[in-house]
Amino acid sequence: MRTGGLFLMHSLSSPSSAASLNLKEGTNWWWDVNESPVWQDRIFHLLAVLYAVVSVIAVIQLVRIQLRVPEYGWTTQKVFHFLNFLVNGVRALVFVFRRDAQNMQPEILQHILLDIPSLAFFTTYALLVLFWAEIYYQARAVSTDGLRPSFFTTNALVYVVQIVLWLVLWWKPVHVTIIISKMFFAGVSLFAALGFLLYGGRLFLMLQRFPVESKGRRKKLQEVGYVTSICFTCFLIRCIMMCFNAFDDAADLDVLDHPILNFIYYLLVEILPSSLVLFILRKLPPKRGITQYHPIQ
Repeated sequence: MRTGGLFLMHSLSSPSSAASLNLKEGTNWWWDVNESPVWQDRIFHLLAVLYAVVSVIAVIQLVRIQLRVPEYGWTTQKVFHFLNFLVNGVRALVFVFRRDAQNMQPEILQHILLDIPSLAFFTTYALLVLFWAEIYYQARAVSTDGLRPSFFTTNALVYVVQIVLWLVLWWKPVHVTIIISKMFFAGVSLFAALGFLLYGGRLFLMLQRFPVESKGRRKKLQEVGYVTSICFTCFLIRCIMMCFNAFDDAADLDVLDHPILNFIYYLLVEILPSSLVLFILRKLPPKRGITQYHPIQ
C-alpha cells in the first residue's frame, strides 16, 4: 500500500518535474550560447555578414540611380542610399572586430564605436522624414524653406548632445552617465518614430484623397503605408529596448556575453527594416521631369 502511494505521488508530480526540467534545459541552452566565445563570434560574424549584404544592396541601388539620372547631383534619394551603404558597412566592420572593440582602451572608445552607427542610422531615416515632409507641404502649396534648416539643426543638436555625453563619460565614467546617454538615445528614437507617424501618416491621408484614377496612386499609397509602419515600429522597438538597456543589466547590448540578444535586437531594429525599405523603394526614377527629386545643396 505504501509503495502504491509513493508511485501515485511520483506520477502526480512527474509532469511538473518534466516541465521544470525542460525549462531548466532551455535556460541552460540560452546561457551556454551566451557564455561560449565560439558562439559569440559566430553570432557576431553572422550579424556582420547580414549588415554587409544590406550595405552592398544599398550601394548597388545607388549606382543604378546614378547611371539612370547622371545629370542630377546629390539628390535626397542618392544621399539616402549612400547613408544606408555607410551605416550598414560600418556596422558590419564593428561586428567583424566586435571582440577587439570590447577591449579598446580608454573605455569611452567602445561607446563611441558602438554609438556612431546608431546616430548615423537616425540621420539616414530622418532624411526620409524630411523628404516626405517636403512632398506633403509642396502638395499643399506651403513653403518648405524651413524644413532643411530644421533637419540640419535637429541632427546637429543630437550629435552635439551625444558628444557632450561622451566627454562627460570620459571625464567621469560613472554609471549614471551611461544611463543618461542611453535614455537620451531612447528619446531620439521616440522622436524619429513620431516623425514617421506624423509625416508618413499625413502623406498617406493626403494620397487617399487623390482621385482613384490618379496614376500610381495605389502603389504610392502602399509604399508610404509600408515604409511608415516599418520605420515607426523599428524606432519604437529601439526606444523601448534602450530603456530596458539603461536600467537592466540583463538587457545590456554593449557586452560580449549577450550575443543572442544582440542578434534579435539588431535584426529587428536595423537589418530587417533597412532591407524592407530598400526593397520597397527599389524603383528607379524616370529619366525626365522628376518633380519629386530634391538635390541636397
